[in-house]
Amino acid sequence: MAYPPHILRALGEFDLDPCSPITRPWDTAHHHYTVIEDGLKMPWFGRVWCNPPYGEAAGKFLAKCASHGNAMGLVFTRMETQWFYSAVWDKADALFFIKGRLAFHHVTGEKGGSAGCGSVLVAYGKNNVDVLRNCTLEGRFILLNHEQ
Repeated sequence: MAYPPHILRALGEFDLDPCSPITRPWDTAHHHYTVIEDGLKMPWFGRVWCNPPYGEAAGKFLAKCASHGNAMGLVFTRMETQWFYSAVWDKADALFFIKGRLAFHHVTGEKGGSAGCGSVLVAYGKNNVDVLRNCTLEGRFILLNHEQ
């Protein structure tokens, strides 16, 4: 499944997608890693788009987003999970909770059904914070403060 194309248009261009489907209806970045290359093991560069596999793998990819420092993630709003606490609440710079539930698309580009819960965009790095703050998507922007 691929995320809705209007999300990518609202966020601008990306250099790398480390979790790209092998077959995708549209490009998500200038360069793509699939499960074949294993995006967690490959080097990351530039501005990264990360729509990771859901579950525990999401936390691993978002932790790498945090260490990379220039990334935007799209995940379900599973705020109670350990990976959300460690890779998002403790390390992300901003969040954008998307209003309503997204409808993902099949590899053919055909629109699928609605997601099982809400989705959140996760920004790592000042540039991505600014993008979320000024994006045209419907939802709520939250700046995270990590000062002790």
